[in-house]
Amino acid sequence: MMNKFLQALFATAMMAFVLLSQPVHAQAKPLPPDPTEDKLMLSAGFLSAHPDLRYRLHGLEELKRGRHEDALSFFTRAGYYADKPSQGMVAEMYWTGQGVAPDPVLGYIWMDLAAERGYEGFLVLREKYWASLDEAQRQRAVEEGAAIYARYGDAAAQPRLETAIRRGRNKLTGSRVGSVGNLQIYVPGPAGYDRIDGTQFFDERYWDPKKYRAWHDAIWMKPRVGRVSVGEVENALTVPSRIPETAPHTDAPEPSTPPRDELGLGVEGDD
Repeated sequence: MMNKFLQALFATAMMAFVLLSQPVHAQAKPLPPDPTEDKLMLSAGFLSAHPDLRYRLHGLEELKRGRHEDALSFFTRAGYYADKPSQGMVAEMYWTGQGVAPDPVLGYIWMDLAAERGYEGFLVLREKYWASLDEAQRQRAVEEGAAIYARYGDAAAQPRLETAIRRGRNKLTGSRVGSVGNLQIYVPGPAGYDRIDGTQFFDERYWDPKKYRAWHDAIWMKPRVGRVSVGEVENALTVPSRIPETAPHTDAPEPSTPPRDELGLGVEGDD
């Protein structure tokens, strides 16, 4: 049942990373187009500057092809860059034993990470996982969780992502950052190179780290999923992380992943 719940969660919000179709509140402007649904936005330059999306998309591609071990490695690498949906996928793969020996303790720890920002769907799953652990497993989760948090928690992972976004933007625009209205960017497309307008490519929601995180929060805080009762959500929201705080290890080594051709990543084979 938990596996189906996570699949529903991803079906509603992850596979295409669909933006909310309605404003967050009555006076809010609609969110801009999702770059992962625009073939031009899925250029090497954009994804290199957003490694959370880049490695998540790789993970989804590997999962689709049944290469679960490689999928796990890519989701783990995306989680290194603060990608909560990918951390949720790592949790589910440990919990169910996809691409790795089943380990419910690691499954719980990774789901706790995925729920770190208070995303309701992941909080509910975290509590379901906890309820299934025995006392020895719970103790191990508390003891081993700190080291994983030190490497993959937001305190360590968010600065990495922010650095990647800023470097990517600087690399693509150079001295013209902040004045890209007339900038034309050439990116590889299915039929050669396509030209896009820089004002679309550099929407602040994708390139300002705070707005980028707010964009993710708007999608993931209250995902539309079925079979979740109000009581389950309310109970999950009242329980803080059981893993003790630890100093972030920002300079922890980046997880390795197998080499892959990135041309057309997120564009080809998405039907």
